[in-house]
Amino acid sequence: MKNLLDSPYVVRFLTVFTLLITGSFLWAQNPGSNHGTKFEQLGETLPDPNIYRGPDGAPGPEYWQQRADYDIECTLDVDNLKLDGKELITYYNQSPHTLRYLWLQLDENEHSDLTDSHHADPSSLRNTMSEGALSRLEDIDRSKYGHKIESITDANGKPLKYIINQTMMRVDLPQPLKPGETFAFNVDWHYYITDRMNPYFRGRGGYEHFEEEDDYIFTITQWYPRLCVFSDVEGWQNKQFTGRGEFALTFGNFIVKMTVPEDHVVGSTGECLNYSTVLTPAQLKRWEQAKTAKEPIEIVTLDEAKATEKAKKATNTKTWIYKADNVRDFAWTASPKFVWDAMPHFTEDGRRVMAMSYYGKEAYPIYNRYSTKTVAHTLKTYSKYTIPYPYPVAISVEASNGMEYPMICFNYGRAEEDGTYTERAKYGAIGVIIHEVGHNYFPMIINSDERQWTWMDEGINTFLQFLTEQEFDNNYPSRRGPAYAITDYMKAEKDLLEPIMTNSENIVQFGPNAYAKPATALNILRETVMGRELFDYAFKEYSRRWAFKHPTPADFFRSMEDASAVDLDWFWRGWFYTTEAVDISLDSIQWYKVDLESDPETREVSYPVKRDKPYEHISKKRNREEGLEFSIEKDEELVDFYTEYKPWETADSVTMVKTELYAETLSKKEKTEKFGDKNYYELYFSNKGGLVMPVILEFTFEDGTTKVERLPAQVWRKNEDKFSRVFVTEKEVKAIRLDPFRETADIDESNNNWPVMEMPSRFQVFKSHKTEERPNPMQEAKAKGKVIRP
Repeated sequence: MKNLLDSPYVVRFLTVFTLLITGSFLWAQNPGSNHGTKFEQLGETLPDPNIYRGPDGAPGPEYWQQRADYDIECTLDVDNLKLDGKELITYYNQSPHTLRYLWLQLDENEHSDLTDSHHADPSSLRNTMSEGALSRLEDIDRSKYGHKIESITDANGKPLKYIINQTMMRVDLPQPLKPGETFAFNVDWHYYITDRMNPYFRGRGGYEHFEEEDDYIFTITQWYPRLCVFSDVEGWQNKQFTGRGEFALTFGNFIVKMTVPEDHVVGSTGECLNYSTVLTPAQLKRWEQAKTAKEPIEIVTLDEAKATEKAKKATNTKTWIYKADNVRDFAWTASPKFVWDAMPHFTEDGRRVMAMSYYGKEAYPIYNRYSTKTVAHTLKTYSKYTIPYPYPVAISVEASNGMEYPMICFNYGRAEEDGTYTERAKYGAIGVIIHEVGHNYFPMIINSDERQWTWMDEGINTFLQFLTEQEFDNNYPSRRGPAYAITDYMKAEKDLLEPIMTNSENIVQFGPNAYAKPATALNILRETVMGRELFDYAFKEYSRRWAFKHPTPADFFRSMEDASAVDLDWFWRGWFYTTEAVDISLDSIQWYKVDLESDPETREVSYPVKRDKPYEHISKKRNREEGLEFSIEKDEELVDFYTEYKPWETADSVTMVKTELYAETLSKKEKTEKFGDKNYYELYFSNKGGLVMPVILEFTFEDGTTKVERLPAQVWRKNEDKFSRVFVTEKEVKAIRLDPFRETADIDESNNNWPVMEMPSRFQVFKSHKTEERPNPMQEAKAKGKVIRP
């Protein structure tokens, strides 16, 4: 065989020196070397385990957390767009610490003039600006908005001292609260509700006004003064709310009484205790029927909702009473516009959960068909990968934008005026419902600190959203999850990137970093690094350990390794602590054959390569191979125009390359006895992106058959920059493709092939002044008289 010393890819031996550094960079013990960095243990990058959080990633023997119970009464003033409330809070000090004050969140103050967040972002002018963008350069009068605290008193009515610092309020205790003690106090307050469709208010909660009927949909969220988390990790989590980093909250029990106009329908966290007094007899009967229905039952029908919209506005009120146990938050919605439907979902342990949806006529064509069934499908899928859904209800509300709370979430998904809807609207609605309902698990049950680690709720939840979409429909067009979908972000300029382990407010591209990249990383971990069986068991164990508790990233990392016996420190470091990308290059190939003759021979060979079908992501392929039953195959009501509308496009390309044959002199007898007619292919790889990953190769042989070889990431241990590997085959190889299923997020596929395939460049086409809308083929088909399912 050819002497390896003649190869241009001979490994260079470098002088190794040791540089000891402290803190989060202790793992970089040999920064000048080509190895000994990426595969070292995380060491001091992770906090030390202790009696509260164990080395295995599970809660320690003395783990503790606080509790806060709420008894709230509130009144919705529709005329003045105002909410008045009073609450009794009972705080349980279950920590080993004595507390002298309590910190509460006043999230509505984010809309007020008390916070710095409105002035914390830079701004600029462009040559061409819209009226909206130009108007947003000017601030508005915010003095009206925010929580107005009327009084804070102890259980005996004695005033308590407090101070408000932007979105945080410190209540000073009359005497120290010792471990094991409780403290009850009252807070009276009101605030003016914001227009959540106004970009100034970054609409998580508020109202949406419908001018034609002069009606509103109210989404009442972050609405009551509520306790911050006090934990073993950082004491009080009282980092200011700026509108991006979401919430760190304490579990507790709620009783909430909402007084609203008589014609409004209320949906809420928890179970309603007085349907018998707030529903009509017909509606109450439908509610009872819905508990055993096979299909969603409209408790408030479309006709009733339309009639209420047209009727004279109510002057009387009703009080709806809801109870919720062991939840970290409470939200509700109210409107005279709502259609309300429900059906039961039964958990694997036999409990009935009512899956429900609330929506106006604008969303009826999509939500009546898909929303509640999507809620049930989400509960089924998430429960399979985590724990059985523990709450009695799960609600989807169509409210033009998305946000999540325990047992209730707010989503978008409206149809066209003629009742048709686009493919984008359909899948957009299903996707956001799955995502927001899924947040019941992350972070409502597995209760991470969103204010600090956005990826622990958004990223993990987006990963499970991908699994749920793929089990809804094997052809579901998931935007986030497949490895190849993240490559444009990962190859961006470094000034636009930051590690996943970055505080939410410091992220430049929030969606790709906090949602898509961690979701992709977990999908790669499941499909490519660990395998489904090991990953699913470890992930389920993490969920079981930290259900109704407060996990940190270290708890997640350690749990995944502990339950699988897979060393993943290299993976966490690369994907979560750096901005490196995957770009593995198949640089060159040497082909060796044992020669029967004594004289070496060299010749040139050319091969055509044809790509005859588009790639499919690995999850889709394996789901089909495992025989998963998809929701749309079991329920014909979920089948619509777009299920059969498949405008597939294919493209062929042919590339010719030259390949050298090398001969090595051996005796004919020796060759025949030991090696037969085998082929030896020495492949040379380099790591151009920096992120080490498994190496997956697909060999295509002359007879058309294929074989996939998988090398673990550890193949890079001795040299993180490059390596070579020999493959022995009985057949001659016609072509080799690196990452054939596009499962490693390789940002440059042009160096993944032998013979070399020329990858087409991409360009964008857009209109200068107006974004071109996607066509609505359902609308076109309707115009041509084709039958469309209603």
